[in-house]
Amino acid sequence: MTADNLGNLPEFTVSEISQAVKRTLEGAFERVRVRGEISGFKRAASGHLYFALKDEEAKLDAVCWRGTAGRLAIKPEDGLEVIATGRISSYPGRSSYQLVVESLEPAGEGALLKLLEERRRRLGAEGLFDPERKRKLPFLPEVIGVVTSPTGAVIRDILHRLADRFPRHVLLWPVLVQGEGAKEQIAAAIAGFNGIAPGGPIPRPDLLIVARGGGSLEDLWAFNEEIVVRAAAASEIPLIAAVGHETDTTLIDFAADVRAPTPTAAAEMAVPVRAELLADVMQDGARIARAMARLVEEARLRVEALARGLPRPSQLVAEKAQGLDGWVERLVNARLGYFERRRETLARLFASLRTPGQQIEAQRLTLAHAGQRLAAAMAALQKDKVQGLALARLDGTRLGQLLARARERLEGLGFLLESLSYERVLGRGYALVRDAAGHAVTSAAGVVPGAALEIEFRDGRLRATADGGPEPAPTRKRLEPKKSQGSLF
Repeated sequence: MTADNLGNLPEFTVSEISQAVKRTLEGAFERVRVRGEISGFKRAASGHLYFALKDEEAKLDAVCWRGTAGRLAIKPEDGLEVIATGRISSYPGRSSYQLVVESLEPAGEGALLKLLEERRRRLGAEGLFDPERKRKLPFLPEVIGVVTSPTGAVIRDILHRLADRFPRHVLLWPVLVQGEGAKEQIAAAIAGFNGIAPGGPIPRPDLLIVARGGGSLEDLWAFNEEIVVRAAAASEIPLIAAVGHETDTTLIDFAADVRAPTPTAAAEMAVPVRAELLADVMQDGARIARAMARLVEEARLRVEALARGLPRPSQLVAEKAQGLDGWVERLVNARLGYFERRRETLARLFASLRTPGQQIEAQRLTLAHAGQRLAAAMAALQKDKVQGLALARLDGTRLGQLLARARERLEGLGFLLESLSYERVLGRGYALVRDAAGHAVTSAAGVVPGAALEIEFRDGRLRATADGGPEPAPTRKRLEPKKSQGSLF
């Protein structure tokens, strides 16, 4: 690859490369099952589990988040061979990849472990282990029922711990915790406590603790029996399962409302510490005040953070004001253009209209012309009558002479009329201007801007619109004719 090609390669940040690798791994290995031996197991203070899965040739880092760790079927420990189900992801902080574990199951286990796992899946499918079934423990129970052996150290540890924290009334239901008949007695004890009627001679417990000390898988098997698990799931009284040590897991732990790692821890979960309660009551006011101050401070910081992301109000107002100015200017321009067009239209309409006085004058002139024509016609008729009588008295020669002189006179008048016609004037380069009503325009002062005009030339007519007012005529000396020749129009 040449240096030019290297320069065309895209540039990534370390975070972009890390995220791309993470997306690739999670997309290619969305869900996998990995078999290996647990090595380097540790539980962080946050509750997350960290370990590695290894075989003869390789090692794979694994992590199990706190929310998933509490639901694991088995407790991880070094040297345990397991099958881990999860997804492959990366940890950009160390440039490494790891398995995010969602479930663990033993590998190479015996028939007992296989039976236990099959039973767990079957009962879980029935909904006996659903988190929605879990009930909240009472804050301070009046009566606590304990199902355990009366001769073991478990009951003494529970009573001693309750006395230290907050003494309560304890009812013991003695049972076998291992061996023949243990599962029946444990199930009967749980059902028996639930069968006690409230308000009877024997107080009904507000909380149950099913406890046993540590032991092997075979020693704890009674608490894996289906009858015990179903009795714990059916209990109407909240139940704490405290069977074995912290690393021991039995099926009753899944059916119980709460699992305690040890019987002593179960007693601690059952009741609060009385001294701590008294101290809490004394400090409630101070804690509430501090909490409120903290909430106010957090709210103030959030408001300030949000305010930094918002534009300044003055800037918003200025932008909107600028936009408003633009719209106002456009409105003014549009309004001026609108009114200008309406004014021109009105001027054209006004130019085409005649006032009532003009209309009356036009009708008067028309009537006067008609009267003149009528008078002329009557005079001609009278003349014709006279001439007819005179012609009747004339002889043929005299009549011919009269007709010849009349014809000559008529032809002379025709030549004079043709020479005085305005069409002859148009032929010499002049034009006749008429307004919208068809009247001749003889003065520029009588034309308003925008008025419609008609201009007649020698060879045709054109329509035009008056533009602007009249300009003053140039000053010049006018030669007055000695004798008026009359108007051509």
